Amino acid sequence: MSKGSNPKRPASGWSRREFLRRAGGTTASLALASPATSWGNAVLPLRGRFLTHISVVRVNQIEVTPTRSIGQDEAADNRPDAIRARREAFARGCPDGKMTWAISWLALHDTRREYQEARKLLASYHDRYGDEVTFIPGGYFAPMYDTRENIRQTIHTALGMVSEMVGGGYRPQCLIAGFMDAENQRLLAQDEGIHVCQGQIWSQHGIDNGDGDGGICYPYYPSREHYLKPAQSRADIIDCVCLDGWTCDFLSARRNGFEGGFNSRMGVGPIETVQDLGVTAGRKEMLDTTAIHFDGGYALNGFGWVTAIWEVSVGHDEDLTYWLQAVRERWPDTQVTTEGAFGMEWRRHNPDNSRINYRFDERGTGAPGSEKQLEIEWFMNQEFRLALLRDWEKPTPWLAIDFTRYDLRAEEPREMQREWSLMNVLNQKRLRPQDKPARLNQLSAADQRMIFTRYPELKAR
Repeated sequence: MSKGSNPKRPASGWSRREFLRRAGGTTASLALASPATSWGNAVLPLRGRFLTHISVVRVNQIEVTPTRSIGQDEAADNRPDAIRARREAFARGCPDGKMTWAISWLALHDTRREYQEARKLLASYHDRYGDEVTFIPGGYFAPMYDTRENIRQTIHTALGMVSEMVGGGYRPQCLIAGFMDAENQRLLAQDEGIHVCQGQIWSQHGIDNGDGDGGICYPYYPSREHYLKPAQSRADIIDCVCLDGWTCDFLSARRNGFEGGFNSRMGVGPIETVQDLGVTAGRKEMLDTTAIHFDGGYALNGFGWVTAIWEVSVGHDEDLTYWLQAVRERWPDTQVTTEGAFGMEWRRHNPDNSRINYRFDERGTGAPGSEKQLEIEWFMNQEFRLALLRDWEKPTPWLAIDFTRYDLRAEEPREMQREWSLMNVLNQKRLRPQDKPARLNQLSAADQRMIFTRYPELKAR
C-alpha cells in the first residue's frame, strides 16, 4: 500500500513507509447480470484461476479525506510517464489482460497539466484495452478518518466524476477502498448500482493506518452488522461482493505488524518481497504465494484468486512484468481481468454465502517469516474461520491459532478509530490473553460441535 518499508514504530502503529477471455465483456453487459448463474435449479460453482491487478493514481500518499492528507506529496511519482510505464509493464507481462485503475480524490481534482493528461490516459486505457477505471476513497482508510455520511457523499461525487472522465455512459463495476464499512458497501449497491467493493485488507493489523483482522480472504457478501462478517441470512445480506486487497503468505500473515522482525504483509506485493528481500528471493516469494492459490488452493476450492494493489508511485514495473509472465507460463489458463469483472463473475455463481467453503494448506516457503518447517491450514465458511498450525517435520500436534465465529453478534465502531477488527473466540495475532494456541479438543463443547459438524475429519486432530 504505502511506499517503502520502515522498521520504526510510529505512535499509531507500524507503517511500511516513513511519514510514510470470459471476464472481458463490457461494463454494461456485466452490470445487467443476475446475482447467480443457474443450470436448471442448481447454481453452478465458480471454476478457474483468476488474477486481478489494481494500480492507484494519487497526489498524496494517504488522502484520508478530501481535505486532509497524511504522508508525502507523490505528484512527481504519478506523472503521465510513470502511468504509461505501468501500463506498458502490464502489457508486456500479459498482452491480452485487463487491469483496474483507481484514482484518488485529489488526482480527480488536480488542475495541473500532468494530472489532466493522467486522467485522459486512464480514459484511453478503458477505450483501448477494456481496463476498469474507478475511485479510491480515503487512501485505504476512509472509515478510520471520516464519518459514514461524508464517505458516502465523497463516493457519490467521485464516481460521477469518473463516469464523466471516461465518457460514453461509463460506470465502473467496483470500488477500490482498502477498508470500507458495511453501511457504505450497502449504499454502494443500493444507490450507485455497484455490486463489488474491494472493502477489506485481509489480516492487516499493526501496519499502516488501519487494523482489520477477522475476515475471510476470498469473496463474500458482508453482513449489515460488520464488514468482515459474512452475512448469515437473506435479511442480513449486503448485495455487494467484498474483496480482499492483497494476497499474502498465510504464515507471515499470522503475525502482528513487523512482529519478530518479519513483515506480516509479505506475499505478492513488491514492497514486502522484492524491496525487502531482493529481486531473486522476492520474486520467488511472489510466485510461491501465488502457487498456494493456483496449485493447492485450486485443487481444494475449484478456483483460485490472487490479487494485489500496486500504487504507480512505488514503481517495480519490471517485477510486475516478471510476475505476470511467470504466472501465464506456469498457469496458462489464468484469467487476468478487472476487479469488477472478477467480483461480478463470483456474484453470478453465488446468490448468497451458503456455498462458501474455502480451504487452504500452506507449508512454509522459506522466506523470512514463512518457516519451512511450519504448515498452516485455513478453513473459511459462512459460519466461522479456523486456522490450524503445526511443525510438520517433527511432527507436532495441530494447534488452533484462530477461531472466529460469524454466528455471534458483531458491531463496527460507531466513531472514527484505527481498530476495525472482528475478534471473538481466538485470534491469530495473539494480541489478547485468550489468544493462546490450543488443541481442538480444548475448545468449548459448543465450538467443537460447530467445527466437527462441518469438518468431521478434524476430530482426528
